[in-house]
Amino acid sequence: MSTVTLKGTPFETIGSLPAVGAPAPDFELVKTDLSVASLADFSGSKLVLNIFPSVDTPTCAASVRKFNESAASLKGVSVLCVSADLPFAAARFCGAEGIDHVDTGSSFRSNFGLDYGLAFENGPLKGLLSRAVVVVDESGTVIYTEQVAETADEPNYDAALSVLA
Repeated sequence: MSTVTLKGTPFETIGSLPAVGAPAPDFELVKTDLSVASLADFSGSKLVLNIFPSVDTPTCAASVRKFNESAASLKGVSVLCVSADLPFAAARFCGAEGIDHVDTGSSFRSNFGLDYGLAFENGPLKGLLSRAVVVVDESGTVIYTEQVAETADEPNYDAALSVLA
């Protein structure tokens, strides 16, 4: 269990992020076309998992925009933005914002939050995902993690992107 805050109030998540050096847990997430994305779909490329509570909040939206901008120049890297939002919300947001260099995946009918230790266990965001970044290498090994301590803060983009070089 990890503790993060939301505007200074502490809340717990269901577990802890996978350890650096460990195999990334497999997942099944629903894409905007309602097909399923899994870890195996990204085999052979580095994968940035940009994880957050909801694209309909300013900080979450900013992270999708930032990773979309960064992903445009990254070769051999995929970015998957993950939340419990329905796929329709992600499609609406990405379409309105011109987001076209990242993929989105909804955890609404999966165990992603449990498997990655990021589901809020209590508080107003219970059941949603804590803000985090997990980077996985070409062989499926976790090479970077950050669980953002204050949910209203953005992740450390520079640190996450630096492991991709």
